[in-house]
Amino acid sequence: MDFPKIFVAGHRGMVGSAIVRRLLGGGVKESQLVTRTHAELDLTNQHAVNEFFATEKPSEVYLAAAKVGGIHANNTYPAEFIYQNLMVECNVIDAAYRNGVEKLLFLGSSCIYPKLVPQPMREDALLTGVLEPTNEPYAIAKIAGIKLSESYNRQYGTDYRSVMPTNLYGPGDNYHPENSHVIPALIRRFHEATVGNAPTVTIWGSGTPRREFLYVDDMAAASVHVMNLDKAVYEEYTSPMLSHINVGCGEDLTIRELAEAVAVTTGFKGEIAFDTTKPDGTPRKLMDSTRLQSLGWRAQTTLHEGLNLAYQDFLQHHAE
Repeated sequence: MDFPKIFVAGHRGMVGSAIVRRLLGGGVKESQLVTRTHAELDLTNQHAVNEFFATEKPSEVYLAAAKVGGIHANNTYPAEFIYQNLMVECNVIDAAYRNGVEKLLFLGSSCIYPKLVPQPMREDALLTGVLEPTNEPYAIAKIAGIKLSESYNRQYGTDYRSVMPTNLYGPGDNYHPENSHVIPALIRRFHEATVGNAPTVTIWGSGTPRREFLYVDDMAAASVHVMNLDKAVYEEYTSPMLSHINVGCGEDLTIRELAEAVAVTTGFKGEIAFDTTKPDGTPRKLMDSTRLQSLGWRAQTTLHEGLNLAYQDFLQHHAE
């Protein structure tokens, strides 16, 4: 019996590696998984991608490969963020169609929604307003990925789906001092303050903005869940031109509460201060995950559990 081949694009990234863990833990054989490092396959190279699909002939594709970064990186390299992400999506989705890929899951981002969108953010808020300027090029590319998937479905009858995660964290995260997101940045800073017996850790902003966070292995579980839904069920809860699904835990907390939780996780006993001269960003970002919950999936990992797991990963791979 032939088992279907599954290509996980971006398998070394935080989300891609979590999807690989989830698939292997769910009974998929290692021999079914097809992966390539960036050195082995440049997904921005159309010819190389076409050759890869023609040779490997996967049945399913998880498109988790992307150029990603925080505000600083998005602001500094806008051309790279829009060009590379557009090329990856165009090449992979088109090659998948031309080589008979039955199912594809495109992974997007919560930044696709307008800057001043009502909270919590519903799927139908897409394209209803102006995007956040700092990551507009990245957001445009991710919106294009959703619309590419929908357009191939509408014209060719493919089964290409899209999921939009909230802020993710966990094993494989980027702990770079300047380019990391909020949870890995806080883990590094509180860890270093604990080790150095620093009396105070100062956080940018007022601490009042509210954010939602999802442990990356929960995101992987949600991705596999959506990919494996019966096509009729998926279509019942979506529409041809509004087919993406939000993935979140449904709860948010203030940056102050997050900082306090990270302090507990890392054993920091000092004071937490807030530099109110620094920007806060959007007051609130929370995903409406009702559609996904209606499809039978909910997050399993609490923030306390997730932060402990993330900190263990940091200590093992990133602490000096």
